[in-house]
Amino acid sequence: MRNPTRASVSGELRRLARPSGAFDAARYFRGDHGLRFYNVGTKAVRALARAIYVSNRERWTVEDAVRFAEALVRDPYLETKAIGIEVVARYRQAFRPRLLPAWKRWLSGNHAANWATTDAICGTLIGPLLVDYPELVPLMPRWATHRNSWVRRASAVSLIPSIRQGRALDVAYDVAQTLQPDRGDLIQKASGWMLREAGKQDPARLERYLRAEGDAVPRTTLRYAIERFPAPKRRALLTSTRHGRDARARARQPERSWV
Repeated sequence: MRNPTRASVSGELRRLARPSGAFDAARYFRGDHGLRFYNVGTKAVRALARAIYVSNRERWTVEDAVRFAEALVRDPYLETKAIGIEVVARYRQAFRPRLLPAWKRWLSGNHAANWATTDAICGTLIGPLLVDYPELVPLMPRWATHRNSWVRRASAVSLIPSIRQGRALDVAYDVAQTLQPDRGDLIQKASGWMLREAGKQDPARLERYLRAEGDAVPRTTLRYAIERFPAPKRRALLTSTRHGRDARARARQPERSWV
């Protein structure tokens, strides 16, 4: 597909659409209001993205691909957003820090608008950029305080590729601590996912962190974080962290003198 546009991509996705009875993507996005679906499978989406890339790679720079994707991520259909992200991801070797503001804008402008698009931006765009340019990693704790929930989720999910390489562990724990008061279910799950990956690199450090923080860590985050621990240790952590906050408060109280 040469010279693709949002309209031509949408037309091809409509052609590939399946009846919702065969696969209803909406089942996985409860509460994501306004998100729409063609019910096109991942394999077909990736094939279309590859065809667009192959047809235009000799003429497009990574900036051209980002401009193309900018229009697609604004579309209400999940698959249209995915095409744009997949095309940009194929320019990985050309990723530079100057692209990060555009990707953050997709998140903060609510163009991501759902966990799957957010995680795709993090996993294929922002995460690889942080691996290549670790000087960008310290930005993530600031993202964790952003007013937009998708940016806050990205502060954790974007670190996962670096964590899997044994990097960014200090920043990951800073982000986890910053996100602890967040009551959003998708934020708590993302934080737990990030901590689980950190625990694969250093299980003892994860355990120390969870015991030290106690029930300041949301239970959803905790359950995700300890999934890779043996069952007896999971039970012990679930029990020992339940009243950790009360214990820390008591420990901070000054001793009374009766003299």
